[in-house]
Amino acid sequence: MPGPRVDDTLDEDVRSLFSLPRDVAYLNTAYMGPLPLAAVEAGWMALDRKAHPWTVVADDFFAPGETYRGLVADLLGADADGVAITPSVSYGLSTFASMLAIERGQVVVVPAEEFPSNLIPWVVAAERVGAAVVRAPVTGEGGFTDALVAEIYRLGDRVALVAAPPCHWTDGRPIDLVAVGRATRSVGAALAVDVCQSLGAVPFDAAAVQPDVVAGATYKWLLGPYSLGFAWFAPRWRDGLPIDHGWTNRAGAEDFTSLTALADGYRAGARRYDAGESAQHTQMPVALASLRLVSGWGPAATALHARRLTDRIAEGATALGLGVAPPEQRSSHLIGLHLAGTGLDAPTLAAHLADAQVHVSVRGPSVRISAHRFNDDGDVDRLLASLAAAIRTPRSR
Repeated sequence: MPGPRVDDTLDEDVRSLFSLPRDVAYLNTAYMGPLPLAAVEAGWMALDRKAHPWTVVADDFFAPGETYRGLVADLLGADADGVAITPSVSYGLSTFASMLAIERGQVVVVPAEEFPSNLIPWVVAAERVGAAVVRAPVTGEGGFTDALVAEIYRLGDRVALVAAPPCHWTDGRPIDLVAVGRATRSVGAALAVDVCQSLGAVPFDAAAVQPDVVAGATYKWLLGPYSLGFAWFAPRWRDGLPIDHGWTNRAGAEDFTSLTALADGYRAGARRYDAGESAQHTQMPVALASLRLVSGWGPAATALHARRLTDRIAEGATALGLGVAPPEQRSSHLIGLHLAGTGLDAPTLAAHLADAQVHVSVRGPSVRISAHRFNDDGDVDRLLASLAAAIRTPRSR
């Protein structure tokens, strides 16, 4: 059973910043993060302003977005000029796909069973020109890192793009993006990274990874609203053609009196790739409140906190006979419990846990469990007790 509890990385009671009842173990941020109370309050205030639209001024179309770019850039270890405001991961990657010159016979390499948002844009782009998408399978103990690197070197200069996340979305198997990026550059290919399942919960270093594009969304680990995301573009990709031709991404858009004349050119940096209505008057204040909170905790501290909890979960699940990857093949914040050989059915097990107010996801053959800064030992205790009860319950088989 659990050993002595250690002090958390922050002194404040983080759970009290959320509407999380004590009898609910929400270990499912990988599905959708809960809004902090401060973000909910910001949302109500934003809706109230929309009810009084004369209080919304011209600066509200641009200034909050610049704050948003800065907070996202800090979490990426990148520059704010490279950040575009998008509604989703797929929007940012589709924008990049529209600029990437893929030729007939070339390939895009992705991890096997990759999430559709980081797959479909490349499938569509490849099919358009007679290229192909290669899904790198895990065949040994090296995990997805070795699988991707092996495919890159096997295919050589046929590779136009490698698309990968920091960890696999189904069970958190980590991917060493520094190693993948190094191999990608060696064959002259571009690197696209989907950080939707990691940014905010673990550190990211754009300078070390050297990606061409990084896309994410706020509604998971950044604890923000649905339908608001971002994409960071490396400097050499900031003069392309947007896929959305709105007015706010054009040069001089800040001057409302000049909007009757079509401006030449775009706003600086990746702002040209902003989606239409990027001001998001009712969503942006919610996202900013959450981003400030997550940034204040610090991804490194959050990762340490989550690692302690997921290590406890892994130890307890192993004792119950469930399959868990070894520590070097697990992410700090996201792990999968594998049921092969146990006689358990993943969907039925997840339903049993939900009945006990333990909320997780089933993705592929694994039960996916994710821990954020608001989770604590009480959540782990409730999960392990519910798993033990489920194993003893005939209906879980």
